[in-house]
Amino acid sequence: MLSAKRKMPSCRFYPLGGAKRQLAVLGLGGALVAGSLAGCSTTQDKAAAQRAESARILEAREKRQEKKRHEAKHDKEKG
Repeated sequence: MLSAKRKMPSCRFYPLGGAKRQLAVLGLGGALVAGSLAGCSTTQDKAAAQRAESARILEAREKRQEKKRHEAKHDKEKG
């Protein structure tokens, strides 16, 4: 009679001891966290730069509109 249980091959490529495996997992986790934090700061820097650029554009637009209103008012008074 054939046994229902089969011995499955190991999925590990090379054997690691318990402590070595834990250190490897902690190291990999730390590397992932450090990478994600570095990505966040870069994203935040880009967002801050974009907000600053938007503020400059809006200020320039406001100045142009104010100049246009002033010139229109000045032209009305002349003519």
